[in-house]
Amino acid sequence: MNKDDLLKTPIEHFNFKTVNTIPIIEQFEKMAFQARNLARAANIYDRMLGDGECTIILCLAGSLFSAGLRKIVSDMIALNMADVIVSTGAIIVDQDFFEALGASHYRGTPLVDDDLLMKKRVDRIYDTFIDEDKLRECDMTVSRIADSLPPGPYSSREFIRAMGDYLVQRDMGKNSVVRNAYQQGVPVFVPAFSDSSAGFGLVHHQWKNKRKARVTIDSVRDFLELTRIKIASDDTGLLMIGGGVPKNFAQDITVAADVIGEGASMHKYAVQITVADERDGGLSGSTLKEAHSWGKVDEGNEQIVFSEATIAFPLVASYGYHRGNWKYRETRDLNGYLEKGEAD
Repeated sequence: MNKDDLLKTPIEHFNFKTVNTIPIIEQFEKMAFQARNLARAANIYDRMLGDGECTIILCLAGSLFSAGLRKIVSDMIALNMADVIVSTGAIIVDQDFFEALGASHYRGTPLVDDDLLMKKRVDRIYDTFIDEDKLRECDMTVSRIADSLPPGPYSSREFIRAMGDYLVQRDMGKNSVVRNAYQQGVPVFVPAFSDSSAGFGLVHHQWKNKRKARVTIDSVRDFLELTRIKIASDDTGLLMIGGGVPKNFAQDITVAADVIGEGASMHKYAVQITVADERDGGLSGSTLKEAHSWGKVDEGNEQIVFSEATIAFPLVASYGYHRGNWKYRETRDLNGYLEKGEAD
């Protein structure tokens, strides 16, 4: 078996415009267990879209875009259905930017000889295969972008904007989240930026420039920028796919605003789709009810759905799209807001 045999059938991304899930959600409302929870989550997300004062923060964790969910997020940005993205680095760099550069993720299987994959330079994410050589090209592209910037500290948002500009200047990745966010003024934060291909690229950049001034990533600047968005927003809603750092980072900004003396309300809305368990005390499984005790999430418009993301997220996103409340939302251009604040 050669490499071409392994990397044969690309993953196709779900298109919520072509699938109207309103009838499904309406039937789920009359059921029980996670079906009813999912219906309530979809309705809460629709309330966010219908609330003209609400800034929607979409949090992403897990291997989502490699599994076929990239187009959902790209379309949500283009259609003004999300105002801010907080994500893991793998989703934004290894999966979105990676595909924007012309690579693909491929249908595979977990029933495979992983030693064979290693020798063929094919990486595996459960039942998905990736070309390691293409990933290295992604790493080196990040390194070149860092080389092109003036040395100094950058928030991950600022660096991802530079990645978006790179794609626009080369007319690449027209369905990319990074490119669409750049063009729509949607901030993309990756609090653990180095935990991805971006990290490999920046290690390469700093290694070869070790005796010179270099680009660095300032994670505190990320925190402050997202906190500024919270302070400037009347209300905020969280749509969290997975958990981990993006979930906690986005929830924490209500406390950060209070710490710096700029009191802000708790997140008015919160939806989480997860398979994590709360019993070990881990952040991915911690309940939204628990978050209320910290002053992070208000009560009344919160819902956890215990379901795998590739099943639940398309249903919720499609419901929000076909309900149509996104058509009446104003574009916020929060990137522009943050850049203006820096200039002031």
